[in-house]
Amino acid sequence: MGIIAGQGDPTASMTLLWGRAEARSGRRAPGPKPGLTVDAIVEAAIAVADEAASAAGLSMRTVAERLGCSSMALYTYVPGKAELLDVMYDRVHAELPTGRSPGEDWRSEVTAWASDLKAFYLRHPWVLQVSYARPVLGPHEQAVLEALLRALSGAGLRAGTLRAVVSSLLHFVQGAARTAAETRRAAAVTGVSDQDWWGTRVTLLNELAPDFADRFPLSTRLASSQSPLAGDEDPADAWERETDDVFAAGLAVLLDGIEAAAGSDGC
Repeated sequence: MGIIAGQGDPTASMTLLWGRAEARSGRRAPGPKPGLTVDAIVEAAIAVADEAASAAGLSMRTVAERLGCSSMALYTYVPGKAELLDVMYDRVHAELPTGRSPGEDWRSEVTAWASDLKAFYLRHPWVLQVSYARPVLGPHEQAVLEALLRALSGAGLRAGTLRAVVSSLLHFVQGAARTAAETRRAAAVTGVSDQDWWGTRVTLLNELAPDFADRFPLSTRLASSQSPLAGDEDPADAWERETDDVFAAGLAVLLDGIEAAAGSDGC
């Protein structure tokens, strides 16, 4: 199960996300410039989550240790972990491009948006652990959604169809990125490469189920469609290439469907 966002104090979270700069700074009264800022705390929290490739170990203590201060020092700026997670989740989305390239058609724009988002998730796999059931509703997260809607505006979809398309695209990109991130993590966690893992099991499968191809011909055909290694290509590189190709093909199918839906909406 994912981490449900928005569990902290709503006023505190929304103020940190949307409030004036002085409200976000954590300062309570005039005086010397504080040694910490909300920005510094959020950047440290993102670094902690990035290094672990997970939000599981994130705490006020681990963030404080990275900043070289006590946990209590953080509470002047951020009420707690729940509010911190909301802000860091939104803040990290700021690195995604949200501008529109002049002259691009809507398919090219959506393809670029999806590719950028997938790469973003793989840079920050902990973001995938934050459930989209309750969005953070921060400005940067919203800007990413706005960029997609702006790209899709050229497709001429009705409102009801557009909602379904946006949901499908988000699920597709998140699902592809999650599988890629988990595959990368599996080798690191288990100490067994994908090549060795599959090699052992395929050998055993051939011994224990010699009629596998006869019993599951369509599955066998699907497995055989995987791209072969190119020359002396590293298996890890080949896997990255294969997943990129599969992602591009799947996205193209989705875009074909969106185009067909747009035609139906226009009838």
